[in-house]
Amino acid sequence: MRLDIRKATVAETLIDLGARMGVSMGGVEACKGKATPLSGQFTLREALDRVIRDRGCAYAFVDSRTIRFTAARPAAPERAVIAVRAPSTAEPIAPLAPLIISAGKRPARLGSLPGGVSVIGSPQLQDTGVDETGSVARQTAGFITTNLGAARNKILLRGLSDGTFTGRTQSTVGTYLDDVPVNYNAPDPDLRLIDVDRVEVLRGPQGALYGGGSLSGIYRIVTRAPELGAYSASVTAAYAFTESGSPSHRLEGVANVPIGQKSALRGAYYYDVDGGYLDDVNLRLSNVDKTTRRGGRLAWRAELGQWEVKLAAAGQKVSSNDTQYVTLAPGGPRRANQVRETHYNRLAETSLRISGSGDWGRFVSVTGYVDHQYASRYDATLAVTQFDGRAVELGLYDELAHVRMAVEDALYTGPAVGRFRWMIGAFTATSIEQGDAELRARSSGVTRSVYDEDRKDRLNEYALYGEATYDLGGGWKIAAGGRSFKTTVHTRSYVLAPSPGQSRDLDRKATFTGFSPKLSLQRDLAGGGLIYILTSEGYRAGGFNSGGLAKPSASLRVFSPDHLRNYEIGATLNPWNGRVNLRTALFYDDWRDIQTDQYFSSGLSYTANIGNGRNKGLELEAAWRATRHLTISGNALFNRPKLTNIAPGYGIANTASLPGVPDVSFGSLITYQRAILTHATLMLTAETGYIGKSRLTFDPRYSPSMAGYYTGKLSAQVMTDRWRAALFVSNPWNSSSDTFAYGNPFSFGQVRQVTPQRPRTWSFSLTANF
Repeated sequence: MRLDIRKATVAETLIDLGARMGVSMGGVEACKGKATPLSGQFTLREALDRVIRDRGCAYAFVDSRTIRFTAARPAAPERAVIAVRAPSTAEPIAPLAPLIISAGKRPARLGSLPGGVSVIGSPQLQDTGVDETGSVARQTAGFITTNLGAARNKILLRGLSDGTFTGRTQSTVGTYLDDVPVNYNAPDPDLRLIDVDRVEVLRGPQGALYGGGSLSGIYRIVTRAPELGAYSASVTAAYAFTESGSPSHRLEGVANVPIGQKSALRGAYYYDVDGGYLDDVNLRLSNVDKTTRRGGRLAWRAELGQWEVKLAAAGQKVSSNDTQYVTLAPGGPRRANQVRETHYNRLAETSLRISGSGDWGRFVSVTGYVDHQYASRYDATLAVTQFDGRAVELGLYDELAHVRMAVEDALYTGPAVGRFRWMIGAFTATSIEQGDAELRARSSGVTRSVYDEDRKDRLNEYALYGEATYDLGGGWKIAAGGRSFKTTVHTRSYVLAPSPGQSRDLDRKATFTGFSPKLSLQRDLAGGGLIYILTSEGYRAGGFNSGGLAKPSASLRVFSPDHLRNYEIGATLNPWNGRVNLRTALFYDDWRDIQTDQYFSSGLSYTANIGNGRNKGLELEAAWRATRHLTISGNALFNRPKLTNIAPGYGIANTASLPGVPDVSFGSLITYQRAILTHATLMLTAETGYIGKSRLTFDPRYSPSMAGYYTGKLSAQVMTDRWRAALFVSNPWNSSSDTFAYGNPFSFGQVRQVTPQRPRTWSFSLTANF
């Protein structure tokens, strides 16, 4: 197995090694002194021998999965011996390493929790070049993102889509950086996955474990914590070439610095440029869709007896020169806009985490503050021409949103009482979103305002949540939990819209309360597997519409809460002595009063309840350690999402499907690695994904089917303790298929918009570890 373990002491290294190799370590305190870093490919015995060399201890196998350490005996006087060569035996193939996760609010082995849970660990993230949200999709069942551009996209899980547009509705998927939610209804910030320990994906409503709740799941980025007593650093530089596009480059660095014996500081910084690959024939510009991203994180951690304190901050800025869609026109796809459709997204987050544990239980408090700003510009010429009687030379739409959110989440886990385990938490969040939207038109060289809205939303959330588990014996466990919540919404809006529009003011408040339950029954199996049944519920609060050239009709002035019930049966199996890991779930979701963000013919947005829907399907994830050198993994989602009851006034047929959700999607990953020199390892990877056919909107009349398409990536890497050189090829077959994304709401429905994949891209990176 390829390892990268850099701990301060031998004991800490052995504990981490045991977790990664799937074995129990006893008596590690017998090994003294500083640790030797483990970086490279090792068998279990090779790793053990390297770690304990000259550390005054020895080890013995109690069984195939248990190792005991003891103090080494003094060496006996040397005697002349006759060497007898023992017959060689092939070392058995090691099992797949179990991943330790904290998605369930307590450390647990992946596969021991009921529900759809997926994890991508740090080695796999680095080996496959996963550095942003979109790359996670190929390696996780049912994880789909739109493709409008960096920091503009939505995440969809388990085929539960409320549409491609991002507006006032709460995101169906909660994005977390460690323990803090970083968005509510904004686009996914698309944080760079640098110095990340793992990515965790939880499918289905998670209100019993996360106070903020979620309708279809959680996407959680777990960063590497500062390590005590060990200095380490790394620097990576990369260069990429896109066929028929501009070059890209990336630079990143990570450092861990101990401060005394009980605290440490860890920082990461990155800067990258993604070159454009689309040409605008009207503006006579090449490669217009260039994106620049820079950001970093800083964390300080200290151990104070039974307590631990972690103070962290993160920030990222993304700037895109243009969107990445084209239109189908005579002569083929092309881009011909009047202006460049720029986008800016800035996220800043700070958090304080205080945790402690003892015989009395465990307590964790997380206080966070998020400041998120994003702005977009669109060419609105076609839309303005439809309702403005004057000859329009140019229509321009600019929107700006500034979200400030303060969060407190406290969780207490009680001590074990016989077969009973329990936890209870309290969550509160206050967010203020200030938005400004302006639509302008230019006629005869004069620019005038057609629409201007200044809106402010204040959202207060309060929730009590928790879960209790009882061990029934014989491997059976039952768990019950839920989330009791109260949400208040206060909206103020001031609209200035000269004729033919209508100026107006809005000042309204609303309160929403409820309870979302969860119930599960599981049976643990030999070898670390389980089978389970689960039901859970999710909920989103309602709100108010204020936009549009005219005052919204009575039926659209308010949008109601929506509600989802999830039912699933699943299993985790580890056959062939742990060389195969299989996770599967059969699910049925009943979704009532679906909230969706839509657009008027003017291109301005509103939120509505479109009706009821359901989705039923099967998700699969599997991994197989075929040999010591070869690992094969795959994932798939088969589902049938549809609207079952459509609200009046939309004119949509009852056969409509949920938008952007393919009936079939799957991915695969093949990894081959072996030692080529004494301290060097060669690694080859082949990754592919398939997104089946889907429609962009609920209404099939204005949403032609998008063809199924493939994505992929190949790589070859050489690694030593100090260096890693990697060559990646993305989209190796240079496909230009239409991906899942809308382009421009102000021309949507008037021209066919297509968002092609990035052309074949070659990238080379070099990493140095210190």
